Amino acid sequence: MTTESAAAAARATVYGYPRQGQHRELKKAIEGYWKGHVTADALHATAAGLRRTNWRQLADAGIGEVPTGDFSYYDHVLDTTVMVGAIPERHRTAVADDLLGGYFAMARGTQDVAPLEMTKWFDTNYHYLVPELGPDTVFAADSGKQVGELTEALALGLTARPVLVGPVTYLLLAKPAPGVAADFDPLTLLDRLLPVYAEILADLRAAGAGWVQLDEPALVTDRTPAELNAAARAYRDLGALTDRPKLLVASYFDRLGEALPVLAKAPVDGLALDFTGSAAANLGALAAAGGLPGKRLVAGVVDGRNVWVNDLTASLTTLGTLLGLADRVDVAASCSLLHVPLDAAAERDIDPQILRWLAFARQKATEVVTLAKGLARGTGAIAAELAANKADLASRANSPLTHDPAVRARAAAVTDADARRSRPYAERAAAQRAALGLPLLPTTTVGSFPQTTELRTARADLRAGRIDADGYEERIRGEIREVLAFQEKAGLDVLVHGEPERNDMVQYFAEQLTGYLATRRGWVQSYGTRYVRPPILAGDISRPEPMTVRWTTYAQSCTERPVKGMLTGPVTMLAWSFVRDDQPLGDTARQVALALRDEVGDLEAAGTQVIQVDEPALRETLPLRAADHAGYLAWATEAFRLATGGVRPATQIHTHMCYAEFGDIVQAIDDLDADVISLEAARSHMQVARELAAHGYPREAGPGVYDIHSPRVPGTEEVTRLLRTGLRAIPAERLWVNPDCGLKTRGWAETRASLENLVAAARTVRDELPAS
Repeated sequence: MTTESAAAAARATVYGYPRQGQHRELKKAIEGYWKGHVTADALHATAAGLRRTNWRQLADAGIGEVPTGDFSYYDHVLDTTVMVGAIPERHRTAVADDLLGGYFAMARGTQDVAPLEMTKWFDTNYHYLVPELGPDTVFAADSGKQVGELTEALALGLTARPVLVGPVTYLLLAKPAPGVAADFDPLTLLDRLLPVYAEILADLRAAGAGWVQLDEPALVTDRTPAELNAAARAYRDLGALTDRPKLLVASYFDRLGEALPVLAKAPVDGLALDFTGSAAANLGALAAAGGLPGKRLVAGVVDGRNVWVNDLTASLTTLGTLLGLADRVDVAASCSLLHVPLDAAAERDIDPQILRWLAFARQKATEVVTLAKGLARGTGAIAAELAANKADLASRANSPLTHDPAVRARAAAVTDADARRSRPYAERAAAQRAALGLPLLPTTTVGSFPQTTELRTARADLRAGRIDADGYEERIRGEIREVLAFQEKAGLDVLVHGEPERNDMVQYFAEQLTGYLATRRGWVQSYGTRYVRPPILAGDISRPEPMTVRWTTYAQSCTERPVKGMLTGPVTMLAWSFVRDDQPLGDTARQVALALRDEVGDLEAAGTQVIQVDEPALRETLPLRAADHAGYLAWATEAFRLATGGVRPATQIHTHMCYAEFGDIVQAIDDLDADVISLEAARSHMQVARELAAHGYPREAGPGVYDIHSPRVPGTEEVTRLLRTGLRAIPAERLWVNPDCGLKTRGWAETRASLENLVAAARTVRDELPAS
């Protein structure tokens, strides 16, 4: 095909779309089903309605090929586990008796059966359920969901493309099942899995699929020659099938690197590549590989992970270069739009001038369509859109919000000494033991307590004017007193105030810092029915006044036991926001760190002896390529130390991380120089404790003994076993006892029972320790 005909054939598409609905209808229906208020049929009807709405929105915007199969009740990797029949043994009876109930049991667990492990989807804040596989795993095709959703879209008269997690990525994301040797490699099951994919592809072709997309984002990470050979074999075999649709293999989140020529040579019909951010390197690599002669290229030139308007002129330049490298070039977002909110037009509280800088999922779909039109018909066909886009970009670049000279001068003046504690850990630990007087195996929680209906009602009443600020604050004080009283009665050693005044651990701070924007309807799925509203970090950051000191001081006045001050760290403030893309991330992190340093200093001055600065996103933001790790970790760890380095030796600095693979950042955890770190460990059976021990981690740690992402209450014996496991890796004088994460999403009944069991287990194990 000539360059001209490739351009004329350009089609707009996306890989996925937000699932929740404009008013989070899916969340409400699922949670209603869990509570028994919504029937399975009603839940299915709600989901079908949301899928129709999504497809029609995309089609009305001009998207010529809509995705199907990306919609999920909980997680698309869990959907893949069901599709290939890899149900864990402990869940098979439940799934056989009730597929929907068994599906949610795998995701959330029951009182008697543990759920699948959950971890981060590459370097995003989305969580997936980790497949559990072993040498005895038997796969079996179940294409019902994929075929059903394709049929729904085709019935609307749409051109549709089913989207599946590819077989190589599925296996690379898996872990050995319980009882299977830790060195078992799930990728050895590839030849057993491929016939199942072949059967599913045949079913989709029979149902009317012209194309099927197989997502292989695992190939943008560093892969061994054996793994690349497995990918080559997989697509050689799938490409050789005679009874199949056309195959589009997709990657996103970073550059493909050494995997690009493997996929370019595979007998598939097209590739979908990311060309945004660091993945822009795919352009040169694709040219070096000889392009994709005779194949389709879907070019992800609109950033699917951030909310800033696209630079249409720059994207058209990229697309024009790509025209000579493939038989046909289509235009897409860089990844599924699952990672951004639904519609910027729903935001009524953001200055209209600033709103012009933003593009959520609906706006990004429009950008994709505009670029496809410009590619096919020339820039004259989109002259008005290009002019408006140029004005929007200039407005942002020249805004005083994005440039505060005082903030920039302070950041430029930072020295190495500012990011270091005044005394080494051993001296600090002695001072802290003397000041706090804690027992061995001290117990605490990670921060938040249940956000009850009463708290949410109080916030709604304040917004609606049904109560005034004084009335609202009295409710908050009452909640703090109740949370403290429970902790004292339960026997916890270091208390928290429960964070009843906070809507979200990032948003709460963002609303009090200059340079941030808050949304009303900017919901994004984190996992299951858990949706967050990431704030938008738009400009230079400063702290006009203290943010937490008043409530922390009030809590401490209610108890003799130490109360932790609770802050969110600089890396997590970036990772869980939509962060500005007009300067290096390290520069932005330093600004946030300095604002937090002021808060830490004010907490200490007010008498707070324990201050926790949470960094759950430190691992998830780690670049996907090892070559990029050192640069990221240098500024990320410096930002944490800058925020915490100004306190006295006797002030104990805690941090927290959760739901990630920690083994490859243990050195970075060490480099934070926190006095105590708490980490997720319950679902992974204390794996992180073993990793810390192998590294020789010298400070105190609290590997979690209570999985708070499941409604089940861990018994005292279960927690005791986990603690004993932890003690085999971490000595008692450095081991803390705590849940995996905050308790905001849990109910009070399960929280009370779980924490009482946690304290009882700590006492049991403490009594087993030899006398000092």
